Amino acid sequence: MVMRNQYRDVEHPFAPYVRILGKGRSGSRSFTQSEAYEAMRLILAGEVEPVQLGAFLMLLRVKEETSEELAGFVQASREWIKQQRPEQLTVDLDWSSYAGKRKHYPWFLLAVRVLSQRGIRIFMHGASGHTINRLYTESVLPLLGLPVCTNWDQVGPALTQHQFAYMSLDNLCPTLGEIIGLRNVLGLRSPVHTLARLLNPLDAPYVMQAIFHPAYRVSHQQAAKLLGYQNSCVIKGEGGEIERNPDGSCLALRLVDGEPVSEEWPPLFPLRHTAEDAFDLEHFLAVWRGEANHEYGEQAVIGTIAMSLRTLQKAATIDEAMIMATDWWQSRHAL
Repeated sequence: MVMRNQYRDVEHPFAPYVRILGKGRSGSRSFTQSEAYEAMRLILAGEVEPVQLGAFLMLLRVKEETSEELAGFVQASREWIKQQRPEQLTVDLDWSSYAGKRKHYPWFLLAVRVLSQRGIRIFMHGASGHTINRLYTESVLPLLGLPVCTNWDQVGPALTQHQFAYMSLDNLCPTLGEIIGLRNVLGLRSPVHTLARLLNPLDAPYVMQAIFHPAYRVSHQQAAKLLGYQNSCVIKGEGGEIERNPDGSCLALRLVDGEPVSEEWPPLFPLRHTAEDAFDLEHFLAVWRGEANHEYGEQAVIGTIAMSLRTLQKAATIDEAMIMATDWWQSRHAL
């Protein structure tokens, strides 16, 4: 295939950003935060050729993103989103959901349901379908009576009625949605899988994040600080979602009033539970309704609520958060 090239005699404006990453073992380097910002600004403005974008994404994937790069990418993305969204929308807690579940039910959604029931306004953003054989948030939310919004006009009423709104990355920022959808084309994750978790589109004062690979905890915490977030929490969540795995200890890297804090949560069970053979969402809903029990799942919900309460500064200690979370879960149908 022969490609038409209008840049034979002049360098494309995005070429320097590909060159910085791909100049070889001794010549390549990471972006500064300002360079990362400008690179993402050009991508979101549609001023990048497809071949450049593919090279850019895979060079970053091989290198892995620094905290400064993440902060620059997110800064440009947040600016683009801010131009689209209504100014008056406010929420308490930002919650990202980009991984999907494979081994366990999405228990974190029951935690979100309890938190919103208690008046905590949550904006959730995520993506679905980019990785095969996973159960994604967007398909489960309607079963819990939680709204999936396709445009900004729907978000305000959803927050008013449910204290919760979800919007997919496809609608939030279509270009990022297209890039995250390249997962099965490129065969690898792209940096969008990482940066999307830090977007906080509605400037929530409290931000929850989860990663799958433990090494990303530190880069997320540092990037959040560079972005000026004051109160955030990043954990290695079950399956990469913001969900406390009760079978093991959990390290939470937080920002508390802008200062980095490390907090170790102890395991809730001495032995590990087996993964689900298959997902039966009617059983999942029965646990919510109190018609069925699930030892692992209920502690996953309580643990996730507790971590949220710590992030929201509603509990002074882990023990206090767990007691409060248990009460909120057990009394969910009394409200």
